[in-house]
Amino acid sequence: MTADTITAADTRINARWLIPMEPFGVVLEHQAVILQGSRIADVLPQSEADQKFRTRETINLDQHVVLPGLINLHGHTAMSLFRGMADDLPLMTWLNDHIWPAEGRFVSEPFVLDGTRLAMAEMLRTGTTTFSDMYFFPEVTAQVAHDVGMRAQICFPLLDNPTVWGSGPEDYLRKGADLIALWQHDDYIMPAIGPHAPYTVSDQPLTAAVKLAEETGAALQIHLHETAFEVDEAVKATGKRPVFRMAELGVLGPNSQYVHMTQIDDSDLEHLARAGGHIVHCPESNLKLASGFCPVQKLIDSNINVTIGTDGAASNNDLDLFGELKTAAMVAKVVAGDAAAVSAHTALKMATINGARALGRDHELGSLVPGKLADLIAVDLSDPFLQPVYDPASHLVYSNHGRAVSHSWIHGVPQVQDGRLTRIDVPDLMLRVSDWRNKILS
Repeated sequence: MTADTITAADTRINARWLIPMEPFGVVLEHQAVILQGSRIADVLPQSEADQKFRTRETINLDQHVVLPGLINLHGHTAMSLFRGMADDLPLMTWLNDHIWPAEGRFVSEPFVLDGTRLAMAEMLRTGTTTFSDMYFFPEVTAQVAHDVGMRAQICFPLLDNPTVWGSGPEDYLRKGADLIALWQHDDYIMPAIGPHAPYTVSDQPLTAAVKLAEETGAALQIHLHETAFEVDEAVKATGKRPVFRMAELGVLGPNSQYVHMTQIDDSDLEHLARAGGHIVHCPESNLKLASGFCPVQKLIDSNINVTIGTDGAASNNDLDLFGELKTAAMVAKVVAGDAAAVSAHTALKMATINGARALGRDHELGSLVPGKLADLIAVDLSDPFLQPVYDPASHLVYSNHGRAVSHSWIHGVPQVQDGRLTRIDVPDLMLRVSDWRNKILS
């Protein structure tokens, strides 16, 4: 091979193991990932990379597994400042008596700015490269994520009642439309519509939300069938299960995301399969609030796209998506009565290519394929608690903790290097978090 056939590139990452996600279920060994600008230029055996590429930087990860960055498809990032504040309570008690009053007192633009930074630091450090947020002051969250260089779907909140961010549905929708117009074509920020839940949003605002989604192409994310109480109350009030009402209003559709879905009967499954859309499974939050169990394997068997989210740190209490994958896989086996349900590779798929598909960006994200955006992570498997290594995919789901993430790139830019965040000032952030704790305690 001559010098003329050697290609120059920015970064070469030598991986002991590589899980590309496309094709599914594959673990490759001794691979090189070549990054050029914001894209993956190539994925090939290291011996071939020696002959084909010359790079400015080479990173040797000889005890690591490299895979796509994880996609956390549901959370309330700023609520990280409420982590551990009101634990061991039922959902409605937790909301009505603790969370909503605390939000009324403390949530503001500075609160959201610092809470978002705290959540992003945790997510980046544990392997998440893209997150979805549904919270107040979404314009602040969008700007913080953009400034750090983290991908985010930003769902503006929509409720019937006034909050710290808006006076009512018309105000939310007006501000939300402005948010969509501002960020719609950004590389990092994906503006979306976030009606809170069927029991907090009436028919007219939901219909307006559907119209806005159709006009702009923005995704729509809603908490749906989170608890048996929600479903029972809806049936008592309207004679309809919430999924049926959402179908009537046009909320169900291929560009919609339904969070939780712990209560699913055959009629719900039929509506979901017919309308399309994506389930966002939040197993640890569902368990902690005793909300119920999402029948993940049954949904997968019905060809419904299932993704994964942590929910907020106030109800989880962490944003480590690897921990969420373990819980998702373990619970799914019990719910299905089948130890083969939701395999390790399937769990990883939920957090990568399935999440990208729900965002409408599976052509750019979710797998390590030449031409896709360079969003990827490396996990160090050298620690004794991860030895011996027979199956790296199994280790990532069943043995791993997010703290084993050593490197992270988003858009080709290093976000974590040797376990250290590169773009968030952690000492300054910790001082701000301490100030918020003192305010909330007082």
